[in-house]
Amino acid sequence: MIRKLKSGKYRLYSRKVDEKTGRRRNLGTFDSREAAEKHEREVQYFKRH
Repeated sequence: MIRKLKSGKYRLYSRKVDEKTGRRRNLGTFDSREAAEKHEREVQYFKRH
C-alpha cells in the first residue's frame, strides 16, 4: 500500500494492520512512486521465495 506524504515522497506500508500498534508497518520511504512500486514487488516476491 503506497501513500503520498506531504513532503512529496511516497511511503510503502504493509497491507495488514500490525496487532501491537494498531497501525500499518512502514516498509520504506521513496522519492518516486515508481521506486515504491518496485520495492513493493520485491517484498511480495521475497514473501513467496
